[in-house]
Amino acid sequence: DDASREIFNKLKLESAELSTKFSNNVLDSTKSFKLTITDSNDIIGLPESAKGLYLQNAIRNGYPDATIDKGPWIITLDMPSYLPAMQHLKNRKLREELYRAAITKASTGETDNSKIIQRIIQIKTEVAKLLGYKCYAELSLSSKMAPNVDSVLQLIDMLYEKSYPIAKQELEELKAFAKDNGFTEELSLWDVPYWSERMREKLYSYEEEALRPYFALPNVLDGLFSLANRLFDISIENANGEAQVWNQDVQYFKIKDNTSGDYIASFYLDPYSRPADKRGGAWMDTCLGKSKVLNTKPVAYLTCNGSPPVGEQPSLMTFREVETLFHEFGHGLQHMLTTVEHADAAGINNVEWDAVELPSQFMENWCFDKKTLYSFAKHYQTNEPLPQELFEKIKNAKNFQAGLGMMRQLFFGAMDIELYSEQYDAFSDKTPFELQQELAKKYTVIPPLPEDRFLCSFGHIFAGGYSAGYYSYKWAEVMSADAFGAFEEGGLENEEKVREIGKRFRDTVLSLGGGKSPSEVFKLFRNRDPSPDALLRHSGLTK
Repeated sequence: DDASREIFNKLKLESAELSTKFSNNVLDSTKSFKLTITDSNDIIGLPESAKGLYLQNAIRNGYPDATIDKGPWIITLDMPSYLPAMQHLKNRKLREELYRAAITKASTGETDNSKIIQRIIQIKTEVAKLLGYKCYAELSLSSKMAPNVDSVLQLIDMLYEKSYPIAKQELEELKAFAKDNGFTEELSLWDVPYWSERMREKLYSYEEEALRPYFALPNVLDGLFSLANRLFDISIENANGEAQVWNQDVQYFKIKDNTSGDYIASFYLDPYSRPADKRGGAWMDTCLGKSKVLNTKPVAYLTCNGSPPVGEQPSLMTFREVETLFHEFGHGLQHMLTTVEHADAAGINNVEWDAVELPSQFMENWCFDKKTLYSFAKHYQTNEPLPQELFEKIKNAKNFQAGLGMMRQLFFGAMDIELYSEQYDAFSDKTPFELQQELAKKYTVIPPLPEDRFLCSFGHIFAGGYSAGYYSYKWAEVMSADAFGAFEEGGLENEEKVREIGKRFRDTVLSLGGGKSPSEVFKLFRNRDPSPDALLRHSGLTK
């Protein structure tokens, strides 16, 4: 009726406004924090690339005479700045200060999101009830592959049972390692990244930083594009200057189908972090969708927050940043290689949310494929290929602390689904933070601090479309690992098979968009339903 419709529209409008406010608060809160270091003893342990970034931050923030050796240096909370500090800073007090700032981001003063998240959950609950659902999770799942909340919790529980014992064991190993290396305190949350990095360096004896010179962005793009050529029979050409861009960092590319010779799509790539005016994270967005009626070809935005070039050096990426680029490119491919001609079902449109991560996570697997990696892993100055032993170590390190990593994702997924399910009453006195602390007892091996307000910056579920959908990453990972399993079964060295299976992947997963259900599309590609075996194997959780 008209009255309900009016309430519904008001709620939707309020929800959209609050989500925007939520994101702006996170951005402003991130921007307002600056840790200025003036004593060179306090930056002991930092790699040169991090010092260079912190120096650049200082010069931009009113210290034009700052130098790399004498400082000052400024550390911020955006990931390319925060993470190296947490992994490398010897000064434990500074790590604690950074950690506490990160977990309380957007939770005080003018940028406080506490009441906003409570209200967002309330609105989503009201909207769901107006549409005849018991809770927002039920509404959210009505358009996803997962049939109900129980099936989501079953997946989380299955992965929990495999991962929790391994995560506990990994934490004990980390404590023992830290102790053997002279650490006498209780291992705290701000010690975990630091000692994990030392342990990873010891076990696999390479430093993340030592890889950067082999991953210059221009080379990585060449390798990524030649992989797309091999698998999907497309050519990608730089078309800078053919389209207007919003920042000088942005590049523009066109995609040509090799068989027909036609241009079929194009995309913008915005690769670097710009904390002043760009939110953190990485995403693919649609600029134009494919439509027969409007006679449009797909255009995508691929946005990353990678390490920017420093001085004359090109952008030298971490391995994780390389994976992120491959990931976002996977999303882009599903948007750009669609053959569906009706806009509403073309590309990623109408693809169930828990299946939308399939192509992106699938692409990440290729970063560990030798032929693919060596097509771009060469030193940006000497052109020397990445040493073979470093490649072996990257592969072996892939599952370092896999249990802890899995538990972190399961914690986020459980927290999200419970906040939007009938289990949590957003109109009661119980705050989302209390639910977070309750779930932490089950899902974390080191409990969060009582003042942890991580939820205040958990953009995915309050401003990013993943409300009651964060589990989708794991749901899709089951399918993406299984999809890559098809190439492993065919033989990654067998070029003919790789091209044949690649063509089948393009003709099914990348082409059919939202025109068919993802279960049906997956079956067309794999000739069966998805199995979790490949994910458990790839994650090293089959012990």
